[in-house]
Amino acid sequence: MSRLEGKAALVTGGGRGIGASIAKRLAADGADVAVTYSRSAEKAAAVVTDIEARGRKGLAIGADNADAAAVASAVEEAADSLGRLDILVNNAGIFGHATIEEATLEDFDEMVAINTRAAFMASKTAIRHMKDGGRIISIGSNLAERVPSPGISLYSLSKAALIGFTKGLARDLGPRGITANVVHPGSTDTDMNPANGPTADGQRNLMAIPRYGHPDDIAGLVAWLAGPEARFVTGAAWTIDGGANA
Repeated sequence: MSRLEGKAALVTGGGRGIGASIAKRLAADGADVAVTYSRSAEKAAAVVTDIEARGRKGLAIGADNADAAAVASAVEEAADSLGRLDILVNNAGIFGHATIEEATLEDFDEMVAINTRAAFMASKTAIRHMKDGGRIISIGSNLAERVPSPGISLYSLSKAALIGFTKGLARDLGPRGITANVVHPGSTDTDMNPANGPTADGQRNLMAIPRYGHPDDIAGLVAWLAGPEARFVTGAAWTIDGGANA
């Protein structure tokens, strides 16, 4: 039997990049998987095709993480369509670059809404459908713990907030055996931050293992946290960044 046989998962922002790899890995491990997307409908459809090719049920739901009501509605739709919800991966997010002098209140509101508030909204909605032993995994960033260059204060703020939120969730949901963890990827080869991008060499210079991560690297850690071996792991932050923060 597969590790996640009989489980149902929702991966926000699962249409591309790290989210797509997570969705495919959860399906490979036996779970039915729903993904949300905001702009990449075709890519999300391709992820669903991959999930279904593995013999699992797949679903793509259009939802903008900036819209709290849309996030909640997507969770409800996923739980209804899949018949249950055991695993929530709060993955959807944005990156922005602006110094504190340049950043606006609108920049702040957008960053926090998409990267932080949506995780709260999705988690709050999901736990109404989760049975004891569920999993909530949020995707943060190694920049939540160390800020090596200027211009990323808002991004780092939004991801650092997930650490406190995750620890609080672990306390709130521990009596039900629902675990909450946050995964902090470092530089990972995606459309958002390609390994051949203009700042890639500078990022590699920070790493103990001087190469970009692959989305599958992140997906492997998430899959472990979603599985039975991690049932006693909660309230923890897992940094997977090639040693950039070492």
